[in-house]
Amino acid sequence: VQLQASGGGLVQAGGSLRLSCVVSGRTFSRYTVGWFRQAPGKEREFVAAISWSRSSILYADSVKGRFTISRDNAKNTVVLQMDNLKPEDTAIYYCAADSTIIRSSMTSGEHYDYWGQGTLVTVSS
Repeated sequence: VQLQASGGGLVQAGGSLRLSCVVSGRTFSRYTVGWFRQAPGKEREFVAAISWSRSSILYADSVKGRFTISRDNAKNTVVLQMDNLKPEDTAIYYCAADSTIIRSSMTSGEHYDYWGQGTLVTVSS
């Protein structure tokens, strides 16, 4: 399984970005996909995740109401729409996938087997 994240860039506070994660190599529709981020000098943290059936969609408290995760199984793609961006959202964003993860583990990066290379998001004040 390979994951390719894209869509990062430089944006002013209050702006929007749309990150995409394309998953290839296996039956994408059976994979839960999560987004995580890591800011300089900080630990990786959970951002959002969506189960293969869309029955479970989770967000970190810090992004609720501003970020939206969605998936298009026909295109093997998960999208993270980020609105009202803040300087504290600056980080490298990674997408991750797993086919056996359960809802209670979706926020934990250690439970995902496959990771993309990351895309840098920079929000200026």
